[in-house]
Parts: sequence; structure tokens; C-alpha cells
Amino acid sequence: MSSDQHSSADHLVQMANDIGNFFRAEPVREDAIAGIANHISKFWTKRMRQKMAAHGEAGLDELPREALRRLLAQTAAAVAKESAGGDAG
Repeated sequence: MSSDQHSSADHLVQMANDIGNFFRAEPVREDAIAGIANHISKFWTKRMRQKMAAHGEAGLDELPREALRRLLAQTAAAVAKESAGGDAG
């Protein structure tokens, strides 16, 4: 990974952790994780999400790490659904 790619990934990690810090105030852990995943899904570009996925979990706090895992699982499920199905018509 080039230094530009590394610093970009570090910036995304910091952003994800900042989002996690905001949602940490949620009294229910599951709501915090869902809120982080929803925020990243809505407001990050596809490229940002892909770069974060390629970077992995290094440097992520617990809540954003769980949110990233959830997003990756949702993406994998959506890809599997697209490739498994076809039009019935």
C-alpha cells in the first residue's frame, strides 16, 4: 500500500472511530452498531466503504469494528443473492 493509500485508510479509520464515539452514547449496544452501520452506508461513498473494507479492522474501536463486519456481511449477502438468482420471467 502506498503512503497516500495508507494515510487515506488511516483517515477513514479515524472517521469511523469518530462516528463510533458519537453513537457510543446509545444505551443499547445493538442500536449503536446499527446507527454506525447506517451512517456509513448512507453517507460514505462506495469507494470509501471499499477502501475501509480493504484496509480491514486495524485501528477500529469495538463499535465501528462490529458495524464494519455487519456492512461486509450485508454486502456479501447482497452479492450472493444477485449471483444466485435470476428473473423468473
